[in-house]
Amino acid sequence: MKTKLNDLIAFTAVAEEESFTRAAARLSVSQSALSHTIKGLEERLGLRLLTRTTRSVSLTEIGKKLYDSVAPRLLEIENELDSLNALKDKPAGTIRISAAEHAARTVIWPKVRSFMVKYPDINIELSIDYSLTDIVAEKYDAGVRLGESVEKDMIAVSISPPLRMAVVATPEYFEKAGKPAEPRHLSDHNCINLRLPTYGRLLVWDFEKDGHDVNVRVEGQFTSNKTTFIHDAVLAGVGIAYLPEGMVLEDIKAGRLERILDEWCDEFPGYYLYFPNRSQYSPAFSLFVEAMREKPE
Repeated sequence: MKTKLNDLIAFTAVAEEESFTRAAARLSVSQSALSHTIKGLEERLGLRLLTRTTRSVSLTEIGKKLYDSVAPRLLEIENELDSLNALKDKPAGTIRISAAEHAARTVIWPKVRSFMVKYPDINIELSIDYSLTDIVAEKYDAGVRLGESVEKDMIAVSISPPLRMAVVATPEYFEKAGKPAEPRHLSDHNCINLRLPTYGRLLVWDFEKDGHDVNVRVEGQFTSNKTTFIHDAVLAGVGIAYLPEGMVLEDIKAGRLERILDEWCDEFPGYYLYFPNRSQYSPAFSLFVEAMREKPE
């Protein structure tokens, strides 16, 4: 025996209205269809739930017992559905994001700051992670990577313009050691390396000019797994660094750093917010994605 939820909704409507006519109007069904539903429910239960006369409808003792049990639960379900619908107007919840430090500082944080002001009931948890994290296994809602490294089975949304790298050092360093004229000359210099967490390898310095790609593995006295420490090291005169352009533009303008090999540093795809392909997303997450999306100028 299987009782449908709609049958119980129909029963409670009749019990509360004490009339098939009024209950049918409330449920937007015909009176005959409603009567058929109640009759089918009574037959499946093997119990008489309502006493019918030509003028009124009332609950039997068994019917009242069923109503007292079912009506509060139906009301609870209705209230829960109403609260979910309210999220459309007042989204809430926690969104967990995994991103490398540079993306978090330069792209995510400026947008998140204004997003949280606009939606005070949405919480953001931002985890700094340089590895290629499995966001599904680690239960993140989304991750941030360079466009060229986003997995093909993920939805990817552009959240930054294209990026460029910059090769920089202090004027004092170049005065002492000279300036490399080509990428291959970097092997003669003290270069600051970035250790990548994935496989533990060092970042290869990629260059391109006139359609020719040049990949250089550099050596030097200092290596770090964080670009902020590399930035500090290059400002301290340790050697030559290969950093995102946005990190050093102010230093270049102020004369603290000098840039070389500029014509060899081509643009490449910027940062993307990526997440699993699901049939539905929470209102809060949908708003977050739209807020992070790179808007055309």
